[in-house]
Amino acid sequence: MAFTLYALIQAAVLCVNAVAVLHEERFLSKIGWGVDQSVGGFGDEPGVKVQLMNLIRSVRTVMR
Repeated sequence: MAFTLYALIQAAVLCVNAVAVLHEERFLSKIGWGVDQSVGGFGDEPGVKVQLMNLIRSVRTVMR
């Protein structure tokens, strides 16, 4: 089985699609990754969880 550029592109598209399908109210809030959990103070460095949530929201916005 060869590892081709087509297989790499196909895997990337499937991963982006999986992120775009995640729904905040039905899935993400049940595991504690909802909108209200990402409240931070002014000047605080965002954590990994907040950065991942911003990435998920960005991908969902672009995929609309």
